Amino acid sequence: MLTVLFSTIGVFLGYVFTGMDVVVIMTGVGIISLAGIVVNNAIVLIDYTNLLLHRRRAELGVLRDTDIPLPEVKDAIIQAGSRRLRPVLLTAITTVLGLVPLAIGFNFNFFTLITESDPHFFIGGDNVAFWGPMAWTVIYGLTFATFLTLVIVPVMVWLSHLGVLKWQARFGDKEPANA
Repeated sequence: MLTVLFSTIGVFLGYVFTGMDVVVIMTGVGIISLAGIVVNNAIVLIDYTNLLLHRRRAELGVLRDTDIPLPEVKDAIIQAGSRRLRPVLLTAITTVLGLVPLAIGFNFNFFTLITESDPHFFIGGDNVAFWGPMAWTVIYGLTFATFLTLVIVPVMVWLSHLGVLKWQARFGDKEPANA
């Protein structure tokens, strides 16, 4: 859920730095669509981390992830981040590049290109006034949140693992380690 917060912060920072006006409805639609993309990126990263931890747990023959030694947990988190870097970046880059024509109002008339050999190419227009704020919202938020997701999500996985270990140390195990 923190990735949604990061993306929203990125949206508002983008609007502040560029000096653009916030269009409430289309910016809201952009934030909602952005949340789905950013959460998906975080899920890809967390899911692969959990897969590596479960594989390592099976190799060691232990029943819980908390019984895996800390250096191996750290290695699994680093390995998951390095292996899922490309899918997360590709999702973000293709989405951002795909929205740039919508954000700048790139207009191209295919019919006149075929019939008159003139595409009537221009930038701007009515479409950018309506769809531009939504596109810029997704571009700003996704750019900001992608880099934070690649750093903060692995850190949060590590901290949650340490938190569970401290909780178990403080309040004791409820079940034996190799039952």
